[in-house]
Amino acid sequence: MKKQKKNAAAVALGRKGGRNSRANLPAEKRTALAKKAAVARWSAKKKAAPKGE
Repeated sequence: MKKQKKNAAAVALGRKGGRNSRANLPAEKRTALAKKAAVARWSAKKKAAPKGE
């Protein structure tokens, strides 16, 4: 089985993806996305609470 080489340009773009896309958004959009992410994180933690509590 041969290992396929990854396209170096695609890998470099992938590493920059989220950071570059956020840098191009207006502050209001970034704030909205951050709030949505925080709600998702906290709701996931509440669902994952141990059954004994």
